Amino acid sequence: MNRRTQTAIAAAIAAALSLGLAACGDKDKSDTSDGGTAASTKAPGAAAGSVVGGTPVKGGTLHVLTNQDFAHLDPARNWVLPTMDFGTRLLYRTLVTFKAEPGPAGSEIVPDLATDVGRPSDGGKTWTFTLKDGVKYEDGTPIKSADIKYNVERSFAADLTGGPDYAAQYLAGGENYKGPLTGEHLPSIETPDDKTIVFHLKRPVAEFSYTATLPTFAPVPQSQEKGTQYDQRPFSSGPYKIDTYDRGKQLVLVRNSNWDTSTDTVRKAYPDKIVVTQGIKGGQADDRIIASDGADANAIEMPWMRPESVPKVLPKEDVKSRMIAEVTGCTDSLYLNTAKAPFDDPKVREAMMWAVDREAQVTAFGGPTMADVATTYLPPSLAGGAKGDPLKVPAAGDPEKAKAMLKEAGKTDLKLQITVSLGDKLRAEAIQQSLSKAGIQVTVNTVDPSAFADTIGDTKNAPELLIQGWCPDYPSGSTFAPFLFDGRTIKEKGNQGNYSQFKDQATMDEMDRIAGLTDVAEANKAWQKLDEDIMKKAPAVPLMWERRPLLVGTNVAGAFGNSGYAGMLDMAVIGLKDPSKNQG
Repeated sequence: MNRRTQTAIAAAIAAALSLGLAACGDKDKSDTSDGGTAASTKAPGAAAGSVVGGTPVKGGTLHVLTNQDFAHLDPARNWVLPTMDFGTRLLYRTLVTFKAEPGPAGSEIVPDLATDVGRPSDGGKTWTFTLKDGVKYEDGTPIKSADIKYNVERSFAADLTGGPDYAAQYLAGGENYKGPLTGEHLPSIETPDDKTIVFHLKRPVAEFSYTATLPTFAPVPQSQEKGTQYDQRPFSSGPYKIDTYDRGKQLVLVRNSNWDTSTDTVRKAYPDKIVVTQGIKGGQADDRIIASDGADANAIEMPWMRPESVPKVLPKEDVKSRMIAEVTGCTDSLYLNTAKAPFDDPKVREAMMWAVDREAQVTAFGGPTMADVATTYLPPSLAGGAKGDPLKVPAAGDPEKAKAMLKEAGKTDLKLQITVSLGDKLRAEAIQQSLSKAGIQVTVNTVDPSAFADTIGDTKNAPELLIQGWCPDYPSGSTFAPFLFDGRTIKEKGNQGNYSQFKDQATMDEMDRIAGLTDVAEANKAWQKLDEDIMKKAPAVPLMWERRPLLVGTNVAGAFGNSGYAGMLDMAVIGLKDPSKNQG
């Protein structure tokens, strides 16, 4: 590789990062829906990008309260934001990771297991990483490059569903590979020695360093392979290891004595123990952390506070100071199953754009201080901070226009089902009410959060309507539209992203064209234009751009939302103010 090629690729990565962070610069400023002058409500609580509780002190027990079990802790299957944050910060390390810092810096990447963020060659089609000295598993054995290769290969296995698809999209020969469980390995990943791993890609990918932050690029030694049972107890390369795990009830992490802080610039591992209590119903976790009695003073919530609990927080200054309404960079949408009637008809899908009351969605999520009405699929963080509005649909919808459009399409007596995670029941009921005004009857079905991803990932039995969010894995349009609307990514089981089962040749052709662009700034503009084009084909209705209400107990310190993990509490650096209190 000559110097000119290396400089061009480095510049492209820098451009992608700066574009992705443009919307995150001043979190107290908001844009109007047309991208013009600032005009929105400041979020309540501590300012987004700030740290709650000061610097933690090492020791004690951190409690995590949640209503759900983890979807998948297996790093080959882990592609749900709260679990990605939990897994990659506590249980396993990846080649590259995000900085543990509040604000825009959280989206910057640094080496983790690797000595650098990757060295491109062959015009960006080949990427080489070298492992650090002294990195070990929980039993003290060294982490080898072959272990990372093996986990990337596992992500192709049909039985290990649910994980990121980047390896399948990017790696040469990936389209026909079926995983290593039958003994076959992928030639496009080379491990010439125990410290070196080389990835050969189908095409240049300037942003491959960001891809290496994903759990797919964590190590799993082949000797530890347990198939689907690996979910129960991943073999730790991080600062903690699993002590006990009673699924749906409790997970207990204790220190991994073989994790060496000298090899890890990101994770601080302040608590001695982390206890995750699962199955807490309704808003009980919110109420417990608001009160912060006893051990609950040492508690945080996963994934975040319920929006309906926000009014309990705002009147109490001491509690409000413990809450952050963190910017996410994610888009929540109502996905329409285009694989079957009535949403195989573009006219019906267009009518849905006008039938849905998006203001009611914002209200159901806690009001305009907690979310903004979405007017595109692509979030502002991937559009230079601008909020496009190509369809000019009123935020409250236009049910009469929707009725007329349905009549023209010959669909005047629609009866539909919507499936949502249990915590989104209020939002589903808001959809139900707004669609009823357009003459559409909707039945609401709820699913336990731990089973939701697998339920909606079964394409043969997928519901007609579902609400789901999508967050970029790193600051690039390539992490958004291809996963949501590329028909080639649809899987019969473990389908992630293209919940609409949308297959449109013109859309896929344009995605391929954009993927071949070497200028990242040009590519991001092209993603924005494609986003507008897909909006007109209406495979989904964008609902809102939410903020995460993050609430912590009175004895919790080092709490902030990390922009690299779409505003989730950064588990790498959270801990306690005074570990002597309620260690439990």
